[in-house]
Amino acid sequence: MRRFHASDPGFQDAFSAFIAERRETPEEVDALVRDVLAAVRQEGVEALLRFAREFDRVELTEATLRVTPEEIARGAEACPAEVREAIAFAAARIRAYHERQRPADQRFTDAAGVELGWRWGPLEAVGIYVPGGRAAYPSTVLMNAVPAAVAGVERIAMVTPPGRLQPAVLAAAQEAGVTEIWRVGGAQAVAALAYGAGPIRPVDKIVGPGNAFVTAAKRRVYGTVGIDALAGPSEIVVVADGANDPQWIAADLLSQAEHDPAAQSILITDDEAFAARVEAAVAEQLSALATGADAAASWRDHGAVIIAPLDESPGLVDQIAPEHVEFALDQPERLADRVRHAGAIFLGRYAPEAVGDYVAGSNHVLPTSRAARFSSGLSLYDFLKRTSIVRCDPESFAALAQATITLAEAEGLPAHARSAAIRLGQGR
Repeated sequence: MRRFHASDPGFQDAFSAFIAERRETPEEVDALVRDVLAAVRQEGVEALLRFAREFDRVELTEATLRVTPEEIARGAEACPAEVREAIAFAAARIRAYHERQRPADQRFTDAAGVELGWRWGPLEAVGIYVPGGRAAYPSTVLMNAVPAAVAGVERIAMVTPPGRLQPAVLAAAQEAGVTEIWRVGGAQAVAALAYGAGPIRPVDKIVGPGNAFVTAAKRRVYGTVGIDALAGPSEIVVVADGANDPQWIAADLLSQAEHDPAAQSILITDDEAFAARVEAAVAEQLSALATGADAAASWRDHGAVIIAPLDESPGLVDQIAPEHVEFALDQPERLADRVRHAGAIFLGRYAPEAVGDYVAGSNHVLPTSRAARFSSGLSLYDFLKRTSIVRCDPESFAALAQATITLAEAEGLPAHARSAAIRLGQGR
């Protein structure tokens, strides 16, 4: 963990260097991903089955690649009742939140008599990557699949590494409207969704988090399919005054640190004594945390405490452009309204980031690695396309034709010019 004082002469240089640190994809990862993608593209399902043996130590056949509806139903039924109830509660809130984002189609006629407009329509097929290994993530299923279903996507194909499918994940898939589940993970899963492989038909867009191999694969298939984002390690900034309970703030910082040793947790406060109490609370909680090893590495290597006047916190947050920022203050809007770059903002002492991860209703798939400077979190819009509409009658066309011809000729595109001129009886 690093300590910064905004009053130190070298603060800005040191702080800028800290937030500019990057964890690049190793060349060997990218090289392996390139080969995996090529193999799946050329060999199809045979490559998927081979990689399942080599990487996952699982023997699959084309027939067992897909999780059957009966397996999904049995798995969901095995999920404890209280977990199923929490999944349904979260799904309802996520569904309601994203329904409010639905845009309207529009048609209008302008002063020239040209009818213009746009219409919105859902993507046809979406692939959702759901990680395995570290833990079961039903929330990942809900946050990616529910907005797709709300948008009207007909086919929602979920991929997840082979192995025991967690009942909570299957219950979430059932609740969210996932239409098919495949036992395939890693870069090969991304390849199957992008190019198709045997029974797995290609999709139009791939969403969902994954490890370095998954992220590298998404980067390489972009253009063949759409992707949500290139996810990096989790991030949280907590802006807090000394009136907070240090145990609460420590828990908030560790809520992201436990995700990954590369995750980043930053406290900004104007109270140095309070900062010390938070640091002590972090150490205390780490000693009892089941995920303490990862969280401790994250806090040690990428954590920070910044001592600065709270009025300076919006500027510091904007430089960090974090995935999540909490303003644990009595009047949080006074500072939060000045923030331009953040994936999600949590206001007040009773809005920990964890509620956003699960049940607030807003989406927890958010930009990382300073991408909040130019991108937004996952939303209904990620599963919709907007199509422009133009309609002219003879009179309105005549109002546009000459400028069209002039600009086409200026660009050296005579066929463009002719397609307008010919309708005026010119250039035949």
